[in-house]
Amino acid sequence: MVAVAAKRSINKWPVEDSIQELAQLAYTAGASVAGKLIQRLSTPSKTHYLGKGKLDELLSLKDSVDYDVVIFDDELSPLQQRNLEEALQVKVIDRSALILDIFAKRARTHEGQLQVELAQHQYLLPRLAGQWSHLERLGGGIGTRGPGESQIETDRRLVRKKIHHLKMQIEEVRKHRSLYRQKRKKSGIPIIAIVGYTNAGKSTLLNALSLPKEGVLVEDKLFATLDPTTKRLTLPDQSAVLISDTVGFIRKLPLTIVTSFRATLEELTEADVLLHIVDFTSHNAIEQCQTVEDILTDLDLMDKPRITALNKIDLLLDDDKTWDEETAKNYLYDRRDVMNESTVLISAEKGWGLTKLLELIRKTIAKSEQSA
Repeated sequence: MVAVAAKRSINKWPVEDSIQELAQLAYTAGASVAGKLIQRLSTPSKTHYLGKGKLDELLSLKDSVDYDVVIFDDELSPLQQRNLEEALQVKVIDRSALILDIFAKRARTHEGQLQVELAQHQYLLPRLAGQWSHLERLGGGIGTRGPGESQIETDRRLVRKKIHHLKMQIEEVRKHRSLYRQKRKKSGIPIIAIVGYTNAGKSTLLNALSLPKEGVLVEDKLFATLDPTTKRLTLPDQSAVLISDTVGFIRKLPLTIVTSFRATLEELTEADVLLHIVDFTSHNAIEQCQTVEDILTDLDLMDKPRITALNKIDLLLDDDKTWDEETAKNYLYDRRDVMNESTVLISAEKGWGLTKLLELIRKTIAKSEQSA
């Protein structure tokens, strides 16, 4: 795993935390992490991402660590990737490619698979030239450069054609979803959309709230679930709502993913309330919240009624204390600095605070209907 801490970057995440998250992504993809390397630069090298000295250090580690893949924490340009593979003589992938690989592995529905395939082709298109770099090593002269360029252009046409075809298929999915949303809207049942950073506990919460208990996959891995799930809930006043989860967000989420999953993310625009689930135990909780807020801003959803559920409070244990719901209430009082009328502390795993969460959903919907 390799990362550059760029001094001129506006990113507020510590590079150590960023590369640790990258290691979690690698684990989710099925890789084992042999080592981590960090360099502090003003800006990453335009040609090799790393400076020459650090690149030589990475190359020298090959004998002792015996790695066969190097994963970089930022999206590499086609030039950077090509130069790095030539220098290191191993497979080089970046954070975007790693996330796309995980998405391809996790997609179960036809819609999800279409969206991932589109994102993969959009990522591949500007990198096609690198697929034919072996022609350059055949030597200069007649019979090398021309055919290479011709093949690249052929491949580009095929990929563009495939992208166009996938977009048409996804557009059909989008129309189908739109008709389905209109039908739901006519039913008059409010819709709650769960959003949050990946691995914040969205699927665990959906399982905890659902009756009957139909399981949604829960794993301690990033992007454990990818395809949206919608379930019907009964609120304390016996009224019904529909609650849907969405793909987890993550920092440096590839633009191709956001673009390709727009049909899915449109579900958020039709929601009456957004339920933002936060992993309250993460020391990067503030930065994770900001990542979610930034994506919601990009989707023009900041004015949507919002509830924030600070999750996993059962993990905030003291060795000399036995946690129960009463202790959690006391903890809630002690942390009133992070609380407001739209915030609730919960443990989706233990079922703590869920009654209060459902009541808050009811009040938020009623308030939204009165102001409509």
